[in-house]
Amino acid sequence: MAARPEQPADAPFPAGGSPEPLTGHAGHGFPYGVPSTGSLNDGPGFAGADAPAAADLYRCVHCGLCLSACPTYVETRLEAESPRGRIALMKAVHEGRTGISDRLVSHWELCLQCRACEAVCPSGVPYGRLMEHTRAQVQERRLQSAELSRLSRLFLRAALPHNRRLRAAGRLMRFYRRSGLQSLVRKSRLLRLLPGSLAQMEAQMPVMGAQFFGPRRQVYPAHGERRLTVGLLSGCVMPLMQGDAMRAAVRVLQRNGCDVAVPPAQGCCGALNLHAGDLDLGRQLARRNIDAFRNAGVDVIITASAGCGSSMKEYGDLLRNDPDYADAAREFAANTQDITEFLAALPLDPPQADYPCRVTLQDPCHLAHAQRITNAPRQVLRSIPGLHLTEMAESSLCCGSAGFYSLIQPEMSQRLQQRKVGNALATGAAIIASANPGCIAQLQQGLQNAGAATQVRHVVEILDAAYQATD
Repeated sequence: MAARPEQPADAPFPAGGSPEPLTGHAGHGFPYGVPSTGSLNDGPGFAGADAPAAADLYRCVHCGLCLSACPTYVETRLEAESPRGRIALMKAVHEGRTGISDRLVSHWELCLQCRACEAVCPSGVPYGRLMEHTRAQVQERRLQSAELSRLSRLFLRAALPHNRRLRAAGRLMRFYRRSGLQSLVRKSRLLRLLPGSLAQMEAQMPVMGAQFFGPRRQVYPAHGERRLTVGLLSGCVMPLMQGDAMRAAVRVLQRNGCDVAVPPAQGCCGALNLHAGDLDLGRQLARRNIDAFRNAGVDVIITASAGCGSSMKEYGDLLRNDPDYADAAREFAANTQDITEFLAALPLDPPQADYPCRVTLQDPCHLAHAQRITNAPRQVLRSIPGLHLTEMAESSLCCGSAGFYSLIQPEMSQRLQQRKVGNALATGAAIIASANPGCIAQLQQGLQNAGAATQVRHVVEILDAAYQATD
């Protein structure tokens, strides 16, 4: 779509936009285009190859249909915390009416990048791409918040891309929790001496699984007649936190006639780096995975993480200007499927024995909104005899996990977590099913805080348990 003409510098908001003022965190209203306070960059406007595209920016007609879908707007009712408001701020920078400031960055960083707005947008605004490219501009100018900058340096760049470092860190965290050292540290005053964000990171330290999952050179053979050879993304964090779910995914795929390869050369998909605006590192990680799965000779690439699958399906766009990888990236993206999407389309071999339980499904944002997959996980669950699926209210409203979001925006994350847990408990279900590791961890923590005994399990874990009951 052709870019709309730029508005005059004195225009308060784009043609067709709402006159409602943007409101900052401190409660001060400011109209579109008025320069904000804070440390400005050297000059107005976005710059470079990764600048948000004008054609993307001007697709937004400010109709407001995104408002009721946006979790931060639903919680705050502030225009600046809506997709429409954030795009208006991007336009103001693009048109040179203001520079990138701390205040603008605070509104962009409060975005969960859940992409619920994309699913309801009649104009097809690629909001996820706009936000990633906007954050890349912020990172380039070193205007990220202190929390995000620290997280990027210590985790997104120093740990996630390096499998050995990540697993070593996982072992240390597991020892820290299980040895009783964590309990001693929390009872002492040591945490009070740490900067706020580091203390918050300790408070939200993920629970490591008893046994990690990892890539291997051997292929897991299909049970019975082989239908396909699939490549399973192991990735970065999920095999450390939810190794049981990864092993369940392998068994379920085997049960449905698939040889399962987990290529050892693979690694992090790059999703969290891309969300933070580190597009260059995201591209490096994408190239590594493309090579790993291409060399494995698989028919389909399967992921059990909705967030990973969303980014992997967009490798074609990410590497569109790379002459060496553009074609391979498009092919990789076209061959990537979420495990529930894949199983539902086979169709899967249903369990035979009754598995009586009441389950409610939490729709991961990057499955429901980015990949537009909502029926497949329900179809998988409904294939299980005796299972009763009860829908929860606001199933696809973000739970507040959003990758590393809970570490940089703990207040909003907790508000959304409590909202989601309340909706889940209202169903009376014994199990909350999901299809994304971050959502599962967020829900587990929320249930623990609420003192609830409800379990949270990946969809394929429930299917695997039903298969075992059959056997």
